[in-house]
Amino acid sequence: MRSPRRRRVVVGLLLAPVLTGCFASDGDSSADDSADGSRLRVALAFPPAENLSPYGDDATLLSRLGVTEGLTKLDANGAAAPALAESWIRENDRNWLFTLREAAFQDGTEVTPAAVARALTHAGQAEPVTAALSGVTLTAKKSGAHQVRVTTKDPDPALPLRLSSPGLAILSAKAYDDKRPNLVGTATGPFELTEVTGTTAATLDRFDDYWGGRAQASGIDAKFISDGTARTNALRTDQVDIAEAIPVSQAASLAKGTRHETATTRTTSLLLNTKNGAFKDARLRAAARDAIDPAVFAKDVYEGYADTGVGVFGPAVTWAAGKRVEPTGRAKAADPDGTSVTIATYDNRPELPEVAQVLQQQLRKAGFEVKLEVREYSRLESDVLAGKFDAHVGARNSLLDTGDPVSVLASDFTCDGSYNLALLCDKKVDRAVAAAEQESDTAERQQASMTAEAAILATDATVPLVHQQIITGVATSVRGVIYDPYERTLVGTGTMR
Repeated sequence: MRSPRRRRVVVGLLLAPVLTGCFASDGDSSADDSADGSRLRVALAFPPAENLSPYGDDATLLSRLGVTEGLTKLDANGAAAPALAESWIRENDRNWLFTLREAAFQDGTEVTPAAVARALTHAGQAEPVTAALSGVTLTAKKSGAHQVRVTTKDPDPALPLRLSSPGLAILSAKAYDDKRPNLVGTATGPFELTEVTGTTAATLDRFDDYWGGRAQASGIDAKFISDGTARTNALRTDQVDIAEAIPVSQAASLAKGTRHETATTRTTSLLLNTKNGAFKDARLRAAARDAIDPAVFAKDVYEGYADTGVGVFGPAVTWAAGKRVEPTGRAKAADPDGTSVTIATYDNRPELPEVAQVLQQQLRKAGFEVKLEVREYSRLESDVLAGKFDAHVGARNSLLDTGDPVSVLASDFTCDGSYNLALLCDKKVDRAVAAAEQESDTAERQQASMTAEAAILATDATVPLVHQQIITGVATSVRGVIYDPYERTLVGTGTMR
């Protein structure tokens, strides 16, 4: 039995996103459990792909379940807000000083400057590099009793945004006893991971000493259900209290009070392999781009739960439209003349196989021969990164990793990018992204990022199809689910039934 821990009174600035709400659970609890908060039953769309590594895609699973957190977080406007750090200052171009709040890890140890520095050092040494640190080298050292100094090799105006990434969660020293970081009981969030059942389920208990206050729910029973219809049915039959990423084809089957739509910064795109195969030829990439009608996907596949693709950044990035730059210097399209290509996608997001089928029809009409490969995401990503397919259909939240538009462009479209699924390596793109990285003024950084976006679109390495809304299924008894356009959070301290 876990020994009781000392409760803490935290005095400091806590900025909670406006979008924060509640979430909840089970109806067969005992009287004692009911008085102390019911457990929540949550169905997530993506099973762990990397044994719940805190550095890859699984990091978002952990943050959505309230397990992990970083020095900062994103507020409702996409700005950096306090989390484990209650304040920070920029000392000069390369040095930032973060002042820590009083907090504890779930194993009972204190969140100290030394512990934070150790966690950031491990993240910086992870292989492959976590997406938030693509192209960035940093060091972290304690500075007195309550502060951590973070130094970057090159000036990084977006560092507070970067440190909000789910891939830069702060873990206790115990997490690093083994070669692979251990998330069981070593994070700082309101819910403590206690058990993982392969790629099918996870059990979480409330962390009573959470610095942000005791959660309403006593714990979470999470299921990883990649099939969208099965997730929807689990909600309809009262097997779960919340089901994320409801397929648009299933939305009408849910009662209006249980269906919640959220505009997000997620874009569904066709990414063309620029390194190997047919689409190494820029003229064939141009032919594919000319063959595609994005409006069809918004209207027919997503049934109105999406906007027509216009770029890497869509309407949910509210400043982008007024700063968008027209791509120039695109290659002229060549006749496909029966060129055979294979498009890969995954079925965790059930619209994607249908998107791929429509793409297949549009490209065939233009003269391509098209084969499709559909897998579960964890069995697909490594092969896409290895260049084994001609193209990939994926849904990517452009501001998920850092909240900084320049960082996602560096990660996804530069020669050294850690999540470069198009395998793009273009000098003009790299120069444009590098120029944007130098801008410290917010407006100028945004404008430079749109110039870089135009350089990327000019290569036809990516064809934006739609900018998505996410449908979340929530039982009517549940309150306080966090409808987050950045898709980093889902369950919080106020989530309850």
